[in-house]
Amino acid sequence: MDEEEFQKKCYHLRILKSVQEYLKADTNAAAAVYPVRVPEQLLYQLAKSEGPEKADEVIHGIFKAGLTAWSDKMYEEVFGSQKKLETFIELLKKKNID
Repeated sequence: MDEEEFQKKCYHLRILKSVQEYLKADTNAAAAVYPVRVPEQLLYQLAKSEGPEKADEVIHGIFKAGLTAWSDKMYEEVFGSQKKLETFIELLKKKNID
């Protein structure tokens, strides 16, 4: 594995770790990005029938589902298996020791 590939995998590993921590937490994230584009009627009908807090919960749930699918795809593309991830982490530990 060359240095460029190694650095790219480090970058992706940091992203995946951050996503994993975010998805495990029950609290709001420390960072937010606005505006989030959603179907107009989805937001309108949810807010109208369930209230703004419920609309926010639903949109956040949709975001988390999408984030989960996206991170699973990234994991598969970058590492492919648990064994390959573990091998890379061992290499990372070794490089940090040297």
